[in-house]
Amino acid sequence: MKGVAVVCALAAVLAGCSSKSAADQPPPTPTPPTSVIPSTVSGTVPVPTNTLPTSESTNAAIPPQVPEQATAPPPADAGPLTARNLPAPDKLGPGWKTYTDPGGAEAGFIGNNTWTRRRDPHQASYEALPSGCSGQPVKGALPVPAYALTGTYRTRDALPATALLLRFKDAAKAQAYYAGYQTRMQACGTDGDLAVKQLWATTKAATAVRSYASAESYVDVSVVKGATVALLATTSATPQQQSAWAHTAATALEEVID
Repeated sequence: MKGVAVVCALAAVLAGCSSKSAADQPPPTPTPPTSVIPSTVSGTVPVPTNTLPTSESTNAAIPPQVPEQATAPPPADAGPLTARNLPAPDKLGPGWKTYTDPGGAEAGFIGNNTWTRRRDPHQASYEALPSGCSGQPVKGALPVPAYALTGTYRTRDALPATALLLRFKDAAKAQAYYAGYQTRMQACGTDGDLAVKQLWATTKAATAVRSYASAESYVDVSVVKGATVALLATTSATPQQQSAWAHTAATALEEVID
């Protein structure tokens, strides 16, 4: 999760004196109002000193504002999205189980004693996009979903797996995000901090392997149905051999997500 920037504003008061009497003094010159200058995060993104903009961003392709530190566990549901919109673990493979993530300071959220939790829609949809690619960056706005829900699993080999549901206001917005997501995955390239290799794709589902430099590789399954996009990522010791499993996972997601 992102860190929280601490913004400090300093004010200086200047005063002068004179040997003239008060009667000889000219009328004081009105002091212009002091402008509040915003600070920056990482020297790039202005952050207002006093208040944040009230309007919500409509572009999931740009980073959201730095979120406030969590002070309470997130709800287990996200609007109409509940655990019923995620596949039962046995539908994803023998030995799969749901996993209750305890959260913590490093994770950026407080655990809610269950395996699903609400996410900020903008943050979740932005962080799901590939980052660190060596290929030509893909431009263009992407819709921000209305709701986002995460579910956590463990595979038969006790490896972590996470499903993310993004529910949009309508099917057109879901399709637009899904198409933009696939375009970015395909353009990522096979070098750099993140390498992406496509395994297979249809009009409604796709599977790729994400390989991070000096880190684990993940099998990434993506599905769009109605107004919902589902993204399932699981760590795998043999990601290139998970093409058949990914078809099973895509079918399981399509049956329940929307």
